[in-house]
Amino acid sequence: MARRATIKDVAEAAGVGVATVSRVLSGGSASPSTRERVLAVAAQLDYRPSALGRNLRQRRTGGMGLLVPDLTDTFFGQLAEGVLACARSAGEPVLLGSTGGDPEQEADLVGMLLEQSVDRLIAVPSGDAETWTPVIRAGMRVVFADRVPAAPFQEDPGVAAVNDLMRLDGLSPAPQTRPLDAPAVVADDRAGIRTAVRYLRGLGHKRIAFLGGPGQDSRVAAFRTAVGAPVDEELVVFGTGSRDSAYAAASGLFQSRPDLSAVVAGGNVLGEAAVLAARELDLRVPRDVSLVMYDDVPWAELCSPPLTVIAQPGRDIGYRAAELVLRAETRKPRGVVLPTELIVRGSCGPRR
Repeated sequence: MARRATIKDVAEAAGVGVATVSRVLSGGSASPSTRERVLAVAAQLDYRPSALGRNLRQRRTGGMGLLVPDLTDTFFGQLAEGVLACARSAGEPVLLGSTGGDPEQEADLVGMLLEQSVDRLIAVPSGDAETWTPVIRAGMRVVFADRVPAAPFQEDPGVAAVNDLMRLDGLSPAPQTRPLDAPAVVADDRAGIRTAVRYLRGLGHKRIAFLGGPGQDSRVAAFRTAVGAPVDEELVVFGTGSRDSAYAAASGLFQSRPDLSAVVAGGNVLGEAAVLAARELDLRVPRDVSLVMYDDVPWAELCSPPLTVIAQPGRDIGYRAAELVLRAETRKPRGVVLPTELIVRGSCGPRR
């Protein structure tokens, strides 16, 4: 028998991503030329997505998917441990995938899970709402963990004018998004970052920098709010997600702004990069620069000096997300926000 065409076959033949095919076939947004090409290829390959929809609506396959950006990241490993622990207690298998923080790779993996009729998914998302809306519409039960997808938003002209005036005054209006119809289990980024900035301010630090990465929009927004207007934009820098990029961002920050006295790193990979860059540049911690890292990982206590951290419950986030995706079969679950904790060690000192 000939193999049935898959959504990935349609995407490859049409020269687009799996997410684009999913959007077109579920009635989502796409350009007229793209829509025409995808529909033509789907017809040529005799692809029938309605069968998938019936499978998702009518039968429960068992098992769940788990997608994370990086399995070598200690925090995501902790989150995965939580998911696996909950799944074991429920007798559920877990299909685990690493997206590399790439929305296209993430869309491909989601497409493969859909093709295998996996109907429940826990995801640390890399793509935005445009990627995830068709997945949820198809009937997959999704719970987001650690963060939620950014949602495209068409700004009202009146709101845009006000926001433009705020920017001219040095203020940073919060991004406006429309939430997806899926619960999320996240840490309280706002409280964690606010506590860290207040702690550093109490030590006399005024020029505090933030080192961020992909998926950390809420932490960046919390940092901007915590330091107050006007925000020195040169002290808010980003890596792209890889360790090399994180190191380059940290090193560039230290060299371009020798007047800064403290850094808040938005994750453990960024914290590691800040420690290495400071060492390479002969910056003494905390005498020359104080460091606070978001995430408490085992090596943080082994640093010299040990790192002050904003601890978030990675394993609990994973466990609660698995509970929610299992519970979704009987009732629509609500999202969960878990507390963070500032653990003071030796990497912060008074401003000299």
